[in-house]
Amino acid sequence: MANPAAEFLEARDFLLAHRTDYEIAWRDFHWPKVDEFNWALDYFDVMAKGNGRTALWIVEESGPEVQLSFAEVSERSNRVANYLRGAGVGRGDRILVMLGNEAALWETLLAAFKLGAVVIPATGLLGAEDLRDRLDRGEVGYVIAGATHADKVEQAQSLGGREPRAGSLALRSRISVGGKVPGWLSFEDAYQLSAHFEPDGPTRASDPLLLYFTSGTTAKPKLVPHTHESYPVGHLSTMYWLGLQPGDVHWNISSPGWAKHAYSSFFAPWNAGATVFTYNYSRFRAPDVLGVLSGKGVTTLCAPPTVWRMLIQEKLADYPVQLRELLSAGEPLNPEVIEQVRAAWGITVRDGYGQTETTVMIGNPPGQPVKPGSMGWPMPGYRVETASDGEICVDLSARPAGLMAGYIGGAGTTVETQRGSFYYTGDIATRDEDGYFTYVGRADDVFKASDYRISPFELESALIEHPAVAEAAVVPSPDPVRSFVPKAFLVLAAGYTPGEDLARELFRFIRENLAPYKRIRRLEFSDLPKTVSGKIRRAELRKSEQGRTERRGALEFFEEDFR
Repeated sequence: MANPAAEFLEARDFLLAHRTDYEIAWRDFHWPKVDEFNWALDYFDVMAKGNGRTALWIVEESGPEVQLSFAEVSERSNRVANYLRGAGVGRGDRILVMLGNEAALWETLLAAFKLGAVVIPATGLLGAEDLRDRLDRGEVGYVIAGATHADKVEQAQSLGGREPRAGSLALRSRISVGGKVPGWLSFEDAYQLSAHFEPDGPTRASDPLLLYFTSGTTAKPKLVPHTHESYPVGHLSTMYWLGLQPGDVHWNISSPGWAKHAYSSFFAPWNAGATVFTYNYSRFRAPDVLGVLSGKGVTTLCAPPTVWRMLIQEKLADYPVQLRELLSAGEPLNPEVIEQVRAAWGITVRDGYGQTETTVMIGNPPGQPVKPGSMGWPMPGYRVETASDGEICVDLSARPAGLMAGYIGGAGTTVETQRGSFYYTGDIATRDEDGYFTYVGRADDVFKASDYRISPFELESALIEHPAVAEAAVVPSPDPVRSFVPKAFLVLAAGYTPGEDLARELFRFIRENLAPYKRIRRLEFSDLPKTVSGKIRRAELRKSEQGRTERRGALEFFEEDFR
């Protein structure tokens, strides 16, 4: 009988050995065959036994630090698992976890996985209404939250919602972290229990592990389930893209509650035996982040485009770093930003592409040439194509381990995305003669103007190259002649004032840098609506434009104003 843990390690070691040999890695990699597999027990605990290397390193803005070895994290998570079992948590129970980047978060995840419970990660930025939705549709039985979020949880409960489902007591217990709360259990009591944990039986690889709510940029958040196979095993592709090696100090600038945190702050680095590093700050300050990056010896850094755009406002060359790999994910990174980082540090920021529903499926792998603007090639284990309309599709005849089984409570949505032998991502891309994929936009975002197909991302990338523009979002605006014209909503960089003079300069810049059919014909200086995960809600901007009247906004300008 095959040993799933041994097969997992063999697959991992193959990718580590061919870290910079993409051709062999993609051609010869095969997902390990796992039937009964519990990553936390069968891989992490085995790897962690007697392992004194640092697994988790948390630095606080105020100075204190926490460093825990793999052995310590394993033992502490065993104590938490025993505590949760005593609180009634069993196999298949759903736990909503609302914690920051603190040791209890990693310990809770491992503990829940060992028990066979299902974790619903939640960001602390959620309002009471969104939290109520997660409690209801997620059929939550337990909540583990920071003491500072207790009032919000109680408020969400008071809003009312679903009736207890059959055989359920609805929300059975609440556990606070970082302080005692009346009516709640105290997480810290877990540390008094035994460090020995005995599972109640084997875990099927197909058993549920995580349940994510998508960011909801275009519609109500969908429920995405992942199993003991799809994320722990599936994130071998993420590990490969990141270029991680054992002993690395990996910093992923990401908030808990979203899939990206599990991608790059949990599974991928620990799959590689690397240290998970994080720095907690009350407010993002680029000089402070760069100081930590330089002073703590971070070797690999992954950050969203928003962070990269803020970092390049500083003189990067003034900060000596020990970095080997730089990465960006969440939304495509503009070529201008990549070039500025390379000029300062001599390292190319590598873009990657994945979804809550998957692991990293396309990326610029380590050691390979990067084409400006491209998000790279399919990752090992993924066979990716583009449909006739450019939609990115994953071949299911060689089903990747990192793909979800299907949405919960959304059979229609699952049918829409998994048609025939392909999974349709809803994202549009082009693919060149060398096999590189270049992101165009969400299928919902791409539009036609004067019968030309317009990619909002391409226009936004051009705008961001102007020093006055910090962020941009392009949507179609109704026009009596062209049906639609591109309109840009702009957030300005510090030191720039919105008004007629700047609008004139931006339209001039657009004329010089974009083909006539792509030109932005209208712009408005405005804040951008965003999801709690920080993604721009273009659907909201599109809707506001569809309902526009003849009356312009106070800071809205048309190209014809300056002819």
